[in-house]
Amino acid sequence: MTYPAQFRYTKEHEWVSLEGNRARIGITQHAQGELGDIVFVELPAPETQLEKGDTLATLESVKAVSDVYTPMSGKVVEVNEAVEDSPETVNEDPHGKGWLVVIEVANPAQVDGLLDAGAYEKYLSDE
Repeated sequence: MTYPAQFRYTKEHEWVSLEGNRARIGITQHAQGELGDIVFVELPAPETQLEKGDTLATLESVKAVSDVYTPMSGKVVEVNEAVEDSPETVNEDPHGKGWLVVIEVANPAQVDGLLDAGAYEKYLSDE
């Protein structure tokens, strides 16, 4: 699997696509594969303030319930209601239609602490 080069990644398997002061966040192909078939997605309400490391979403799969953590601090400005209605979208297209939320970033410099695609792929190969 090649991971989108324009994204940044966490060691907890979240991805961030930063555009200006907005960050679209989801889970990686690796994460959805480890979870198995996702059957339920719980997202935060718009306007929720999040600090880096806070629980951003909860995903329930046939294997487990997992929290997704926010890789950057900010305010939720958009949630992907489509994944709440059709959780399998996260499995089918985790780096596209399966995104979870968009936050208005409080500190864009936090992106510098995230992995680029090459470093994330190396991290996966070392796991």
